[in-house]
Amino acid sequence: MPPLARRRSIDSSSSSSSSSSESDSAHKKHKDKKSKKDKRKDKKDKHGSLVHQYPGASSHASTATTQAAPTAHPSLLPNNNMSFPEPAQSFPPQYTQQPPPPSGYRIPLTTDAPFPGPEITLPPPFYDADGTSPVFIGSALMEGSVHPCKIGPHLRPFAVVPYGGSEFGHHGRYDLLPFRHEQMEWVHTSHGRFPEGRRPVEGGYEEDGNKLYHAVAVINGVKVPGKTGEHLNGARVSFGGGEHEVRDNYEILC
Repeated sequence: MPPLARRRSIDSSSSSSSSSSESDSAHKKHKDKKSKKDKRKDKKDKHGSLVHQYPGASSHASTATTQAAPTAHPSLLPNNNMSFPEPAQSFPPQYTQQPPPPSGYRIPLTTDAPFPGPEITLPPPFYDADGTSPVFIGSALMEGSVHPCKIGPHLRPFAVVPYGGSEFGHHGRYDLLPFRHEQMEWVHTSHGRFPEGRRPVEGGYEEDGNKLYHAVAVINGVKVPGKTGEHLNGARVSFGGGEHEVRDNYEILC
């Protein structure tokens, strides 16, 4: 073979080999790109399956890629204008004693039994005309009604009621109401009115249902317990064998 032809043949072979090598390199690069693309696709498909299972995941994923840094919740941001209430003086708060029932705490008694001692009755709120005989307040349970009355161990019977224009001696059941200074008070009033802002202690009721309350009025310089009510337009007390009507300047138990 002539030298020139041989050289051309070698050049052609070298060119062919070079072309084949370049073709293989290009094919390898294309294959690598395709492999990487397939991996990204697989990864994307994998995330896609998660999004399908948990719909909320797509929004969280997009938020994570678009936001540079998490934003603090508004309630957690510092605010120099915020103010807090002052703590209470004491905790837990102190509880006050429950108020007594409308008729107070009473002691059921009967005129057929001995009069109770001072450990039960507590100190008497009043004294009789002699200045030494104790007088208590309470209610007499009569047939069809209950009437406030005065009570004393020296009285016969123990419970005496202003009733029917006379000083009526009641036999049988009566309730003694111990006077407790920390729970009760006597308040001035007139004409059957209730003092504003006070709750009168219920003492009984008439046969027609009108309510009766405890009252005290001064008769001949002596404080005498009795009854009052809005329908009476004043107070009624029993003293010296009779029933006395007082319209002005008496006191009601609250």
